[in-house]
Amino acid sequence: MFWVLLLLLAWIVTALACTRLCLAAVRAAADEAQEATGVPGHDLTLYEAAFLSGGPERVAELTLVSMARQRRLLLAHTGWATVVDPRGRDEMERSVIGAIGPEGQSRIAPVRAAASAAGAVRHLADRLVRAGLAVPDGARTTVAAGVRRVRLAALAVTALGAIALLTPGPTGVPRALVAMWFGLPLALALGCLLLARVEAHPYSRWASPAGQRLLSALARKTDAGDDLRYLIRVAVRGVRAVGEPDLRAAFAHRDRTGSHAL
Repeated sequence: MFWVLLLLLAWIVTALACTRLCLAAVRAAADEAQEATGVPGHDLTLYEAAFLSGGPERVAELTLVSMARQRRLLLAHTGWATVVDPRGRDEMERSVIGAIGPEGQSRIAPVRAAASAAGAVRHLADRLVRAGLAVPDGARTTVAAGVRRVRLAALAVTALGAIALLTPGPTGVPRALVAMWFGLPLALALGCLLLARVEAHPYSRWASPAGQRLLSALARKTDAGDDLRYLIRVAVRGVRAVGEPDLRAAFAHRDRTGSHAL
């Protein structure tokens, strides 16, 4: 009865994943009820939109792209950042310039990592959490992580069912019956995913429901100039929204042994 042990394991994995997802969805619904519509009259800044869309790293990327478009920072397709104007206009820019270092030139990857961990980004995150627009650190494994667990559980059930069907056993239980028994936990996992899709989508690691509403309103903003709309796209979608091939290549470049500065 080896397949029974596999079925028991499938039920355990599915039950745990679905329970966590349901608890996360309940907490998210309670938080949304408390937040109501977020902060009345709050207009997101580009940095706030970047954080709510992609977290600290997105804020660093937006700052790099913004400075590069103003010709105050040179981002080469080889993956190097060079300071042109050493005067940062705000905390984020000063963090980036400080991460590049006194020589005025550095690889983009470590600059992005250092700027993401800077105090300016932490202060931004704290403000957004206090305003009810961002998810607190301890809650960033809520619905999105719960959905990922249930997806993994569905894959695990499928794999366990395949093993049970392919493993010869001494019993005369029909394979169709074995498949049906494994179909029950799989149906539970898929049903939870469907409910989460209907009730809790979009899943966000960073933005609360109120923050997501403000992000949607910002993305639909039509009275902004071309440059502002460009930066809004970068804030919301990340560097994949960058239109210039060389600038996009600068972020995609990976360190290689023997790489040299410009």
